[in-house]
Amino acid sequence: MDSPFFFLIISFLASIGLGYPSAYLAKRLNIMDVPGSAPHKKHARPTPLAGGILLTITLVIVVIVFRQWLTREILTVFAGASVVFLFGLWDDYKGLSARPKLVGQLTASAILIFFGVQVHFMTVLSDAGVISLTVARLLNILITLFWVIGITNAVNMIDSMDGIVAGLGMIAFAFFFGATELAHQTALTVWSAALLGISAGLYFWNKIAGRFFIGDSGTQTLGFLLASFGIMYNPLNRNPESSWIVPIMLLGIPIFDTTLVVLSRIKRKQAVGSGRRDHTYHRLIALGFSPGLAVSITHLTAFVISCLAFLSLYLSPFVAMLFFVLTILCGIMALLWLERKPTLDDQPEGKK
Repeated sequence: MDSPFFFLIISFLASIGLGYPSAYLAKRLNIMDVPGSAPHKKHARPTPLAGGILLTITLVIVVIVFRQWLTREILTVFAGASVVFLFGLWDDYKGLSARPKLVGQLTASAILIFFGVQVHFMTVLSDAGVISLTVARLLNILITLFWVIGITNAVNMIDSMDGIVAGLGMIAFAFFFGATELAHQTALTVWSAALLGISAGLYFWNKIAGRFFIGDSGTQTLGFLLASFGIMYNPLNRNPESSWIVPIMLLGIPIFDTTLVVLSRIKRKQAVGSGRRDHTYHRLIALGFSPGLAVSITHLTAFVISCLAFLSLYLSPFVAMLFFVLTILCGIMALLWLERKPTLDDQPEGKK
């Protein structure tokens, strides 16, 4: 069957079936998250970090079964994702510093760029004679690195509660599914459907069943895949002046959360890469929301922004950009409001 929904269902069923084996493998390899190993780790018992293992094994099986839908670009993305996964797995096992993580992400990004999976829109300025072709190519590379590494880390950083990352992955891949279908990017539609199914499986095992955590190997790999799909998405017969905003809006919540955390930690003179309970989710908890409601608010906001992104494909460039600017302004106001609110780390121990 060639329907993308078939790939979605097969991927979901495969990820459901491989949940227990992935958790068992993580335990055997001693890839566990131990309570109290860091100040922000407050869970009750040692938990397998099996999300990346499940994502990767399922994706490998789906690739083997449906290899006829592989393109050069898709293979390039999966090759880069495998590098991110291996460094993430190493991080889950050993607890890496920021430098080796960055090495892995740069290596994966270099694979994308070397094989042509990168942004190209700065070439327009070269064609118009504003900048030279060499400068345009350099800017394209720098923007690609900034986007891929930024989104990879943003998705990793927002993983502050069970279900957040998997849910955001489901929402983003669902909209990539619809947007690439409109653009007649059939291969990208197929793999968006497959990753939607895998994300749904991750959500089941991480949130509903509560059997394991996603881990850095899972969050970074998922973030890298989302960033790469954002680069490959190329709307057909849509306004190029505004369609570039779609991937940014689809990944708006991780971008917002990372911006909030980085600015907050810089303001408080804290290490940007430290593990603290100062993310959007934690601030909602500190405001009195239940954990489940805080996760739901995060997902609902991502869904609304994604709907606006999808709607922008049918709007004139001016109106689409107006929606985009208004969304950014709302984000800035929300950021300033949340930044003034206490984090869980700011509260006395008895109130956390």
